[in-house]
Amino acid sequence: MIFKTLFHKAQFHPVAWGVIIGTFLSRTGFFMTLPFLGIYLGKEKGIDPATVGAILAISLLVGTVSSFAGGALSDRLGRYPVMITAMGAWSLVLVGFAFASETWIFFVLSALNGLFRNVFEPTARALLADVTPEDRRTDAFNARYFAINLGGAIGPLIGLKLGAGSSSSLLPFLVSAIIFALYAVLLVVFMLLFKLEAKEKSAVVSINQMARIVFTDKVFLYFLLGNIFVAGAYSHLDTTLSQYIGHDRVEAYSFLFIVNTLAVLIFQYPLARLMKRFSSLAALKIGCLFFGLGLFGFGIFDNLFLLACSMVVFTIGEILCFVVGDVLIGEIAPGHLRGAYYGASGFAFIGQSASAWVGGILLKYLGFDQGPLIFAILMLLTFIAFPFYQRGQHILEQRQKLKVSCEKTTEAIV
Repeated sequence: MIFKTLFHKAQFHPVAWGVIIGTFLSRTGFFMTLPFLGIYLGKEKGIDPATVGAILAISLLVGTVSSFAGGALSDRLGRYPVMITAMGAWSLVLVGFAFASETWIFFVLSALNGLFRNVFEPTARALLADVTPEDRRTDAFNARYFAINLGGAIGPLIGLKLGAGSSSSLLPFLVSAIIFALYAVLLVVFMLLFKLEAKEKSAVVSINQMARIVFTDKVFLYFLLGNIFVAGAYSHLDTTLSQYIGHDRVEAYSFLFIVNTLAVLIFQYPLARLMKRFSSLAALKIGCLFFGLGLFGFGIFDNLFLLACSMVVFTIGEILCFVVGDVLIGEIAPGHLRGAYYGASGFAFIGQSASAWVGGILLKYLGFDQGPLIFAILMLLTFIAFPFYQRGQHILEQRQKLKVSCEKTTEAIV
């Protein structure tokens, strides 16, 4: 039923399909290795949890800056050149992970991983929006998110078979690097076959202009502030949770990761239909609540079934916040500044970076036996997003009322 809904209605531009299929391939390679990186660094390299958290956090911190700049680069240089360069360089970073042995090298590789990933991602989203009519963008982003999670369902299984998270992690990293290189080649082919229309000069924005967008569009600003804490909550899936459960139950962590992915595939479209009854920011507030409750469940339950239930709750929050978040950006972003808005949305990675570090510190100083306390703290940090979404929703509603009032006044004059 999911596949019928996805493919029967979704007749996209060939470039859009290239982005969606390429997303599936690259995310399969990504999930084969990088979710297990925290386990690998702790168990096989003997690095302490706080340092592991810092290594993972620097990737997210660098991602904040590179995502912000990535939108401007793609507006100036074109989507294809930025995506091809980022994906090709990203494949080399994965080769580096396979052969690294020193802690400082892992810091460098993690930073480069964040750099290339977060130059590529907002550019890919902007390209998808560029070639998709406005009335089909929700379908396109849903398809992209479906591809991400289908890759997430397959990737960990392949990764475990190839030895991810163990001393034999060389092969998974190399296979992932090959997949990324193939995606770069696919993008070259699409660049040659499908020329994009030249952007209007007004669409080329500087970094300073992007910053002004963030601080003058109040709805966007409050969305970003809330997303800092929501993105931080999501980061614990790959960082804090991977260390907390994966340090002695790698198979259990892998199972939960697969539950997360399957839950997305099952609930994504029903939730998308249900949330059409609510405004985007209202859906984000509901997602924030589910994110926090799911996190708390990870800390209080040991039973695998209850942990899986917590993961389903966590995943509902993920779907609501991330799919709806992309739709909200499309609603409030001027068409000629789309790359800037998607690039500026990378500010949320501040929350991922800080939360990954905080999670590692909590594990180190409170201990792995204090799960309820650790994840209660993480839940409360997630809930800080709620008042920002509430304020953004209020401003957006006032803006919409003013727009309706102006339209009625214009009609009366005419």
